[in-house]
Amino acid sequence: MIKAVFFDIDDTLYDTSGFAELARKAALGTMIDAGLPLSQQDAYLLLKEIIKEKGSNYDKHFNILTKRVFGEEKPLLIALGMITYHNVKFALLRLFPDTMSTLIYLKKNNYQLGVISNGLTIKQWEKLIRLGLYHFFDDVVTSQEAGSEKPESKIFKLALDRMECQANKSVMVGNKFSEDILGAINAGMSAILVNSKLTEIEKEQIKREGLDVEIVSDISQVKNIL
Repeated sequence: MIKAVFFDIDDTLYDTSGFAELARKAALGTMIDAGLPLSQQDAYLLLKEIIKEKGSNYDKHFNILTKRVFGEEKPLLIALGMITYHNVKFALLRLFPDTMSTLIYLKKNNYQLGVISNGLTIKQWEKLIRLGLYHFFDDVVTSQEAGSEKPESKIFKLALDRMECQANKSVMVGNKFSEDILGAINAGMSAILVNSKLTEIEKEQIKREGLDVEIVSDISQVKNIL
């Protein structure tokens, strides 16, 4: 019997479609208006290059951008970019329609609820606070704390230990087959894949290996499984 339910955040609890691109372009527009000597297209290409190099969880993309353009960091432009990015990003945060009702259902039925997320701890808590969800979760475990990213077993085992859960009585809900589903299964948990379409190779792997995974089209269907 399942007693603990762990969730991914991005594209599992809320829709991130396009919001990061819109927020980044708005930030660059503000920086250009304040003196960044690049076109919108060139600035965005440079920013994407920096994000690819440093990863999306790095928090000083705009610092590097100004240093590459000017040869030194420009605090005013960096601050304008950061504030605009965060203002636009969080203005666009939207829960999937049935996220709240699903979490309420699980909480009422006495499931332990946790988050397992790749990313910086403060950023993940900030998302949950702004989405109005933080009070649902008993714990939030991030790759920053674990020193390990999904799909590595270490981050899943840390989450299980911190919430004092048994792997065979825990399920992971996420939208990424490799990171969330295979990672959880390799840690001894079961899994529910949401908001994602499997490739033929992934379907064959599930069948061939007899993986313990349920596949649903939206988060509301989690209630039908648990």
